[in-house]
Amino acid sequence: MKRRTAECSFSETFHLSRLTSYESQDEPIVSEAVEAEEADMRLRKTSTVLVMIALLVTLVGLPTFDGWGMGSRVPTVGMQAEDFNLIDLEGKSQSLSHYRGKIVLLNFWATWCKSCTTEMPAMQASFDKLRDKGFLVLAINELEDDATVREHIKRHGYTYPVLMDRDNKVANQFGVFGLPVSVFVDEKGVVQGYIKGGLLTEQKIQEIVDRLQSTSHG
Repeated sequence: MKRRTAECSFSETFHLSRLTSYESQDEPIVSEAVEAEEADMRLRKTSTVLVMIALLVTLVGLPTFDGWGMGSRVPTVGMQAEDFNLIDLEGKSQSLSHYRGKIVLLNFWATWCKSCTTEMPAMQASFDKLRDKGFLVLAINELEDDATVREHIKRHGYTYPVLMDRDNKVANQFGVFGLPVSVFVDEKGVVQGYIKGGLLTEQKIQEIVDRLQSTSHG
């Protein structure tokens, strides 16, 4: 009888020992689960705050920086082109109104833009061919420094005027979003074409200039 009592006591002691061991192992598991849940709640709160800020910016119109998020609407064909003044690579002030009486191609570009640099040779060929017939190219560079632009222009031998739009002010006036953008302005300063993407070819430029000249002389 004593032996059975001893065995029971040992069994109960062993059972309690195992139970205590399991409980001690469960504690870190429960703790980790709680920490994970709290982290998830913090993440959800952060995401909610960010979404609310984004909505506030959209609804209220708080100023945010967007490299190409120019604010003005795209000018439509037939509307008067807004005048501007920019400094060219020679340090001279250039304005659109100064070239009234000419067909002007405003080309918004950058050296890092492959589509821009792809269509520039066609612009140079058209400028060489049509400059004595009242056609002018004004290449308006966006957000680059003079040295970078000057090196690019010199390396490729471009001779048309290059204007520096350092703060995107003129791009904003013409609703530029992404590069390149080409705007054709007729002799009266009226917008007659707005082309997005590197779609300019020598033939296309010739066709547009011929059409504008025939209209103005007709």
